[in-house]
Amino acid sequence: MTYRNISELSPDERVAFFQRDAGIDAARSDAAEIITRVREEGDVALRELSATFDDVEVGNLEVTDLAERAHADVDDEITAAIAEAADNIRAFHERQVPDDWRETFGDRELGRRFRPLERVGVYAPGGTAAYPSSVLMGVIPAKIAGVEHVAVATPPADPMNPVTLAAAHEAGADAIYAVGGAQAVGALAYGTETVTSVEKIVGPGNKWVTAAKAEVRGDVEIDFLAGPSEVLVVCDETANPTLVASDLIAQAEHDPNASVVAVTDDDATAEAILEALDEQVAGRERCEIIEQALANEASGVLLARSMSEAVLFAEEYAAEHLSIQADDDEPLLERIDSAGSVFLGPYTPVAAGDYASGTNHVLPTNGSAKRFGGLSVDAFVRSTTVQRLSKESLEGLSETITTLAEAEGLEAHAESVRRRFE
Repeated sequence: MTYRNISELSPDERVAFFQRDAGIDAARSDAAEIITRVREEGDVALRELSATFDDVEVGNLEVTDLAERAHADVDDEITAAIAEAADNIRAFHERQVPDDWRETFGDRELGRRFRPLERVGVYAPGGTAAYPSSVLMGVIPAKIAGVEHVAVATPPADPMNPVTLAAAHEAGADAIYAVGGAQAVGALAYGTETVTSVEKIVGPGNKWVTAAKAEVRGDVEIDFLAGPSEVLVVCDETANPTLVASDLIAQAEHDPNASVVAVTDDDATAEAILEALDEQVAGRERCEIIEQALANEASGVLLARSMSEAVLFAEEYAAEHLSIQADDDEPLLERIDSAGSVFLGPYTPVAAGDYASGTNHVLPTNGSAKRFGGLSVDAFVRSTTVQRLSKESLEGLSETITTLAEAEGLEAHAESVRRRFE
C-alpha cells in the first residue's frame, strides 16, 4: 500500500471514498423472500432457515431462561467488565431522557410530552464474531426510555454464546430469541408463534440484516440502514503513527468491506503509518479480514496539502467513527459537523466507544452522518404536543385562523372557529 494525495484522486477514487456502497440493494431480493417465508410459515421457517444459514438445528427459539444462568456462569472478570460497561452506558444515556414541558406563550398554553414505545427489538450480530456489546448498546437506551418489552434476536449457536446472553441479562432484556439474519428481522417485524412482534427494530448487522430492515420499514420503524464499519483518522505530525495504525486495524478486523482511512498533511507521518500497518497486521488473529479491508478501494492513507484540506475531506466523508489525533484537535473538531461519533486525542481509541466509555456504538455509516446521528434514547420515545386555549386566546387568533383556512379552501376549518363565538 502507498499513500495518495487527496488532490490527485481520480473521479472513480473519489466515488469509492464518498459514495461507499453497503451492498444492500444486491441483498434486497433475497431478504424479501426470507421475510415472506417467515410471515407465511412462522417458527417452521425460522428453524429451517437456521439450519440452512447457521448450520444449527434449533430447538427452543426463545432462550431467555439461559441468560440468567449464563450471567452466573461466565468468568467473574467478564461479568465485571459487562457490569462496568453497562453502568457507563446507562449513565451517559440517562442524560438523554427528555422532560415533558408545558409553558405559556402569551395567553396560549402549549407543551410537549414524551412517551416510550411499547415493544422494541434489538438485533445483536453473531456469525464470525459475537457482539455482546451491541446488546448493551441497544437494550440499555430502550429500557432507560421506558420501553416495556425489549427483545433481543441473535444468531443461534450450539451452544449459544454465554457472554452475549450474560450481556442481555445485565442490560435487562425481556426476551431473547436464537434467530439471526433477515429471518430475525422478519420475525421481529411480523411475529411468529414464539416471537412477539415489535414496533421498532434497532441494531447493526450484515447486508442481509440491513436489507431486511429496509424491506420491513414502513410496517415497523427502524433505526437506520448501516453498512460495514468505518473509521477516519485525521492526524498531523504530532500523532503517533503506531497508534493511528492500530486504530485503523481495529476497525478493519470487523469486516472485509470495512472502510479505514487516515488523512494527514505530513509526508513523514503518512509513510510512518504505512510502515506501522505492515508491522502490525501480521500479528493479528483476524489478519486475513484486516488485509482485505485495507485493500478495499474505500480504504487508504491520504496526504492533504493542509489541515484545512483534511478537514474538508473529513466533512465530505462524514465518518461513522472520526478520530482526531492532532495538536489542535478542538479547533479541528469545530470545523467538522458530520460524524457519527468523535474520538479526540491519542488516548481515546475508537474501541473505548465500542465497549465501555458510555457512548453508543450503533452509528450511521456511508456518509449518512450528514443527515442523522447514532442510536440514543430519542429513538425509543415519541412526542406529543399539547395545547389549551381560553376563549379569549382563541378569539385573538380567530381572524388569522379563518383567513388562512379559507385561503386553503378549507371552509369547515374556519367555521369550526366561528361557531365557538355564535
